[in-house]
Parts: sequence; C-alpha cells; structure tokens
Amino acid sequence: MKSNKLTIIALLLWILTIAVFAWFFIRGNTTTGTDGRTAVVLHVSERDLILSEMRGLLSATQGILEGVNQGDMQRVIKASSAAGMVVAADASPALMTKLPMELKSLGMSVHRDMDAIANAAANKVPAPEILKMLSNTLTKCVACHSTWQLKVAN
Repeated sequence: MKSNKLTIIALLLWILTIAVFAWFFIRGNTTTGTDGRTAVVLHVSERDLILSEMRGLLSATQGILEGVNQGDMQRVIKASSAAGMVVAADASPALMTKLPMELKSLGMSVHRDMDAIANAAANKVPAPEILKMLSNTLTKCVACHSTWQLKVAN
C-alpha cells in the first residue's frame, strides 16, 4: 500500500516537472517590455550571442543583395550559407529554453530560408525570385523585431 502511494507521488512529481519544463520551453523567460514589446530576459553573454547572430544575418542579407546586384551567384551562395542552419546547430539548450516558442520558430525559419536562398542560387534560380525569397525572409525579421526585445537580467 505504501509502495503504491510512493509510486503515485513520484509519477505526479515527474508529470509536474515535465509540465513546468514545457511551460518554460513554450513561454520562455519573458516579461513586459518597456515599449509594448515582450522582453526576453537573458544573461549578458546570451544577449550578446543573439545580437551577434542577428548581425550575421544582416551581413548575409547585404552579401546576398550585393551578389544579386553584381550577378555573382557564388557570392549569394556564400553569404546565405553562412547564415543558414549551420549557425543554429550550436544553440545552447539553456538559451533555447529562455526563448519563447514563437521567437525560436521565427529564428529557425530565417536560418532555413537562408539555406533555401543558397540552394536557389546554386540551382540558377533567376535573381528576381531570389530577391523575393529574401524579401519574404526580411518580413520575418521585421515581425520578430516588432514583437520582441532582449533584456539583460538584473
């Protein structure tokens, strides 16, 4: 009888732990922002890492545009590949739990888009179509920056 109660208590604690982890994985470590956006609360090093990744995406975008303007599809491939899923592969699990699901989804889709642009350039897709792909990707960047801000934990 005592064994059954301990089993039930252990099972309930296990379920509660999973539920709490799922809650934080979906919601992230967020608070109300200062300007109507939702603030994601991070350590300085985590915030710096994300901002560095965003600068990499911006640099890739500039490289893609330059490559298309110069008719240099190898440059488009190089720039977009550098910002593809290879960048997201080293994401820290601790950091990922702090990011809300929507932010994680947007970020990963932008990296997948960069790989798709590299693939399109490698397959000789016309420049206007590549620019349309990039424009669609930038729409995600604008949505993300309009919704979220990165706040350093006190």
